[in-house]
Amino acid sequence: MRLRRGERAAPTGPQPLKTPSHLRRIAIIGGGPGGLYAAALLKRLDPAREITVWERNAPDDTFGFGVVLSDETLGGIEHADPVVYAALRDEFVRWDDIDIVHRGTRHTSGGHGFAALGRRRLLEILHERCRSLGVELRFRTEAPSPERLSETYDLVVAADGVNSTTREAHTDVFRPHVVTHRCRYIWLAADFAFDAFRFEIAETEHGVAQLHGYPYAADASTVIVEMREEVWQAAGFAELDEQASAEQCAKIFADALGGRPLRSNKSAWINFRTVVNERWSHGNTVLLGDAAHTAHFSIGSGTKLAVEDALALAACLEEHAELPAALAAYEAERRPVVASTQRAARASLEWFENLPLYLDQPARQFAFNLLTRSRRVTHDNLRLRDAHFTASVEREFGCPPGTPPMFTPFRLRGLTLRNRVVVSPMDMYSAVDGVPGDFHLVHLGARALGGAGLVMTEMVCVSPEGRITPGCAGLYTGQQTEAWRRITEFVHARAPGTAIGVQLGHSGRKGSTKLMWEGMDEPLEEGNWPLVAASPIPYKPESQTPHELTASQLADIREQFAAAAWRATRCGFDLLELHCAHGYLLSGFLSPLTNRRTDAYGGTPENRLRFPLEVLDAVRAVWPEDRPLTVRVSATDWAEGGTTGDDAVAIARAFAAHGADAIDVSTGQVVADERPEYGRSYQTPYADRIRNETGIPVIAVGAISSWDDVNSLILAGRTDLCALARPHLYDPHWTVHAAAEQGYTGPGVEWPAPYRAGSRRPQTGRTDAPKPRLTLGT
Repeated sequence: MRLRRGERAAPTGPQPLKTPSHLRRIAIIGGGPGGLYAAALLKRLDPAREITVWERNAPDDTFGFGVVLSDETLGGIEHADPVVYAALRDEFVRWDDIDIVHRGTRHTSGGHGFAALGRRRLLEILHERCRSLGVELRFRTEAPSPERLSETYDLVVAADGVNSTTREAHTDVFRPHVVTHRCRYIWLAADFAFDAFRFEIAETEHGVAQLHGYPYAADASTVIVEMREEVWQAAGFAELDEQASAEQCAKIFADALGGRPLRSNKSAWINFRTVVNERWSHGNTVLLGDAAHTAHFSIGSGTKLAVEDALALAACLEEHAELPAALAAYEAERRPVVASTQRAARASLEWFENLPLYLDQPARQFAFNLLTRSRRVTHDNLRLRDAHFTASVEREFGCPPGTPPMFTPFRLRGLTLRNRVVVSPMDMYSAVDGVPGDFHLVHLGARALGGAGLVMTEMVCVSPEGRITPGCAGLYTGQQTEAWRRITEFVHARAPGTAIGVQLGHSGRKGSTKLMWEGMDEPLEEGNWPLVAASPIPYKPESQTPHELTASQLADIREQFAAAAWRATRCGFDLLELHCAHGYLLSGFLSPLTNRRTDAYGGTPENRLRFPLEVLDAVRAVWPEDRPLTVRVSATDWAEGGTTGDDAVAIARAFAAHGADAIDVSTGQVVADERPEYGRSYQTPYADRIRNETGIPVIAVGAISSWDDVNSLILAGRTDLCALARPHLYDPHWTVHAAAEQGYTGPGVEWPAPYRAGSRRPQTGRTDAPKPRLTLGT
């Protein structure tokens, strides 16, 4: 076998992995910014290294136009390689504004801070740096196979992009997960410089298209045109070549372009693909940049992530004596950062995929919604960047002067909530024979004193057999009714202005289990009661198998819900919520994963809705007309074949048609093998979609942890109310503290009279002592 120049014969037998200090020969597959910068850093750290970069394309081939880098990334580059930083600094175009143009109106938000340059120029700078350091660059050359490189080099860095052949060669190890999204987009350029980052919306006869544009030189701008697949097909782009596509895009966005043309550069319409890998390294081969992960272009993070990967990889190789440890440290350092960025990118791309939902929002709210779509830019953050713009959005929303969005009132039927904060239902497992006691009085009373607009009970069960655990509260006896009345009377007397609501539910197949802290969802060791459900499917393999409900049993349970609702009126609750989520009885009817019935209550979505709607009708019939009734749903099962976002919209419409005043939008907990996509505010997109597609008021819940999140979600029109659970366990006075921290005093929240002396944050020890001016050597 003949070897290519620079290669050596593969050693025979298994070889130990090299330590970083002995990484003499390094192969880098892919000559994009990430691969080139990694080569430069690794060579700079050890000039004796032999580093080769393989790039299949020519040196000046590139398929985009401009690149945006953050100040954070530039700071890392400046520290690691001042030569590269200085070259980039001299080329940057900088600007602060974002323009949003919709239905002929432009709104500008300032203070954002961007830096961009041409992608081709970025590559030239990195080529020059690599050559000056002695890195061998092989253009128009396919790299040897990944197996061959791993045998003949000490380290292989696979920076070969979203279509990585290295990743595909070892899918069994890297275990990639690739999701193709619903929009088509094309990279183009204009021969003039926008004076801001520009988002423009075009409502064409075929559907909505959007332009993302930004300057990257004094006389040039990147222009990305994006639209849903069905719009792209209807507009005839599938039949147009590259030039004709550019011309048609220029016509659609003639106003933004001032009638000027667009040019292409091997531009093609593509669907964005999100790449996630379970592992980033295999032996002495490691993934970097788009080969390891992708993030949607709408948050401008592709090149940023690749460059930061290179910085982290080089640092970890210096800091660890063994290669496996170095590669593990690299992945451990970068994975959470990448995951966070991908969550933000996913939120952003889905916002644009669902753009038609927001077109009828008031103009400034639409602009605010777009700016905060990724959840990285928030209300408070935007207020610091551009107070004038944010204040104008608040005025249009209806915030009185000096009033944060979360402290504006909201009306449901005859109930007006003084603010938008809800203490989410949280099971306490502390009742005795279903009777709430002193613990519940203190628990709910403390949170009512804490200023929330609405405090919800835990799931209150409609029968002894409907309890989750022996410690669950109920509302099926007179004693329970009197105990709950004691709590509602305390809230109304001692926390005037705070409403209290009851959530009614039945455990279904998830009942007869231990208290949460003794073993969540684990069956009782003794004292079990029989379970019932839509179908005889146990929640877990070790769980009790429920009995499938008969027609007469369904009627009995319907009456149990109605009786509990009648008792709730006598208790004095202000609001009632029907629990149709989290895999409990009514939720079990809704999901195709838990409802396998063949009668009128199973099969089609309409049939699966039948029993929950019958229960809702029975409850609404006895619940006072002027008091609101809400329904909590699991908008997705987080499992293949389960409830989807589309299903959730249909379910919400059905409940609203039967008298529900708002939908409390949660997710999951329906099946034990679910795979949730956790993250900050991770469930709110489902509430957002239901609200803006149906017009039904919603309560958002799920990892909403800060008052800034609440303000952002409310002001953007993604929800009407925000329910918080864990923050209220951490701080029962979360809402009044949120007011104090924002300097708000007004009708939206009030400190209880005995607590007013504590309405300002206590003083702490001094932290502003003078710093030393000189450091003297010995």
